[in-house]
Amino acid sequence: MENPSGRRLPTALACALVSLTASAEDVAQSVDPEMLAVESRIPLGDIRGRIDHLAADVKRQRLFVAELGNNSVAVIDLKEGKTVRTLTGLQEPQGIGYVPSADCVFVANGRSGLVQMYRGADLMPIAQIALGDDADNVRVDDAAHRVFVGYGSGAIAVIDAVTRKKVADIPLRAHPESFRLDRSGQRIFVNVPSANEIALVDRSTNRQVASWPTNEFRANYPLTLEEPPRERVLAIFRRPAKLAVFQATDGRRLSGIDTCGDSDDAFVDPVREWSMCSPRRATHTRESGDYRHPPVPGQDCSFRSLTGST
Repeated sequence: MENPSGRRLPTALACALVSLTASAEDVAQSVDPEMLAVESRIPLGDIRGRIDHLAADVKRQRLFVAELGNNSVAVIDLKEGKTVRTLTGLQEPQGIGYVPSADCVFVANGRSGLVQMYRGADLMPIAQIALGDDADNVRVDDAAHRVFVGYGSGAIAVIDAVTRKKVADIPLRAHPESFRLDRSGQRIFVNVPSANEIALVDRSTNRQVASWPTNEFRANYPLTLEEPPRERVLAIFRRPAKLAVFQATDGRRLSGIDTCGDSDDAFVDPVREWSMCSPRRATHTRESGDYRHPPVPGQDCSFRSLTGST
């Protein structure tokens, strides 16, 4: 991830809604700004800079928020609706993953390259692994007791969640941004923006097996998946600001529609068939509560305030 600005920012998360089934024209005409309603706001406190990724401990109803610019991780009690603890002493925490079977929280630090691990019960530090430069996105395969961390100039580290040791490296052509694990198989889909590609990795061999060129679409940072029966990969690009849909079986690009500028993360709601993306540089005006983002030609992206901050 890119370095934060160091400004003090209020805390809120903005999301854009895009239908996964409609055409670009339909989306432009049908997106309703009232689709999402604010249920509650949870303050993170007076933190410096922006936040990055999130993870959840569902059993304990806790949310972990990487406060990248503040070198800390907020621990939020979702039932109580408040921050109950802050993990300090980190160095630009970016990715977070919680592994239920090991009851362990994994935090990837961009500046130090460390993956720091905390015991779930009391959040005490129990181990760390030095990966090197720019430890970033974290993904969890709980059934296999594996944690995957993108880092450096082109690799994904594979960590055994039980022994808390690195067991393999998956080499890539450049630094990986967002990546997702295929729940129905052994694939990993990886955004590699500096190589202008989406990489396809086989988890059984820890090797890249295919490359999908992104052609005229550049700076692919967020990525998410539609699981079977659709099996589609949704990658979001910053130049131009597009959401592109790829067939997961062969990498064919099926469509591309305008979306929000400077997107940083993406999620799919399979029930409502929505894709949601958050912009990295959204700004919040304390007086009005409005969000502003870089304009996208031809489309007025709709934003609603949720908990957190971009």
